[in-house]
Amino acid sequence: MLDILAASGASAGSGLIGFVPIIGMIAIFWFLIIRPQMKRQKEHSAKIGGVKRNDQIVTSSGIVGKVMKVDEEYVEAEIAQGVRVKIVKSMIGDIVPKGGTPAAND
Repeated sequence: MLDILAASGASAGSGLIGFVPIIGMIAIFWFLIIRPQMKRQKEHSAKIGGVKRNDQIVTSSGIVGKVMKVDEEYVEAEIAQGVRVKIVKSMIGDIVPKGGTPAAND
């Protein structure tokens, strides 16, 4: 009877040890993939939230324009003289620094 109880306790302990590698892999994915992506997304949202009139932007599709009007969800940008387009804010890829060129997509 004692042998049966000891065997069941040992199998429960070895079952928990089997989960340690899985937990380790989840931790590695979290710190190497998910956490940096969340940080980049938060920085991008903050940057896009600070877009203002006369900023030069690059959309995710590669169109470069000058911001003319900013709403809650949309930005109106002039992409050529007299040509204005309405862009969803989340589709803005980058804000070009004053007097600079757009950063290359690395």
